Amino acid sequence: MPTPSADDGTRQLLQWGGSMVATGLLAGALVLTALGGFTRQGATTNSGWFALIVALMCLPFGALLLTLGLAKWFRSRRLEKQ
Repeated sequence: MPTPSADDGTRQLLQWGGSMVATGLLAGALVLTALGGFTRQGATTNSGWFALIVALMCLPFGALLLTLGLAKWFRSRRLEKQ
């Protein structure tokens, strides 16, 4: 089995996944604190709605990228040990 190349995209997946998760967490925190919060019907301000949309977009996609990057990183580590 060939060894993984030095630039197989793992670093980029980890960086982008981490930055998207961080952006989603920041947007969610802003909705709760600075942008008026939200009720059962949703956010209370227009900017709160925008931040809520950003959070709901970035968190799942960023988590998928981060999970894929971690899986590739663990696989590369396992292949290097063999």
